[in-house]
Amino acid sequence: MALTGVDVTSRAVVLFDFDGTLANTVPTIIKTARTVLLRHGLTDETLGDVRRLVGPPFPQAYSLVYGFSPEEAAQITAEYRAIYTKLGVEGWPLFEGVRELLEDLRAAGRRLGVASSKRMGLVAQALEDNGVADLFDVAFGKPSDDNISKAQIIESALDALGAAPGESVMVGDRHHDVDAATACGMPCVGVSFGGATRPGELEDAGACSVAGTVDELRRVLLG
Repeated sequence: MALTGVDVTSRAVVLFDFDGTLANTVPTIIKTARTVLLRHGLTDETLGDVRRLVGPPFPQAYSLVYGFSPEEAAQITAEYRAIYTKLGVEGWPLFEGVRELLEDLRAAGRRLGVASSKRMGLVAQALEDNGVADLFDVAFGKPSDDNISKAQIIESALDALGAAPGESVMVGDRHHDVDAATACGMPCVGVSFGGATRPGELEDAGACSVAGTVDELRRVLLG
């Protein structure tokens, strides 16, 4: 059951999604995926809204959204990563104000974590590139390309922190984040500034609140 309308200003643990939540990655994800998908027979018309790829884990997202076989989805993912992993911090810059928000949450005594469907190594690289790795107590992504759910990643982060769902809150930009947090028994604050969220998506999924800017997210988390 979704935990809508919950006050999260006193939650001791805050877990963040990465893409579209901490960092403005959606433009480069879409550009890179589009480049690779055009090589694999799709056209501008059949691509449709490439933002649908943001949220589900790779390589499964290519099968889910475009119907590719697991084998071709794995090949597309390999080609995508060959481009994407070389982008550096220009490919995954923090949203303006996020660094200050993280610092203020730490100063308020909150413990912070990342729970992302990105591969674990890339999550670590992106946090280091942005100079914020030391602001997080834990950072979890997918350890492999196996079909690991977002709920499992959240549970791993909570276990590493020794934290209970009742003292924690998730922050994410897609319904996948809300669904996973709900499955773990914790509320999720939705953010709509990331560029991938459909109108009403987070509300319909049961986000406890939705922040349209980083400043709004600050008010939701810190009061």
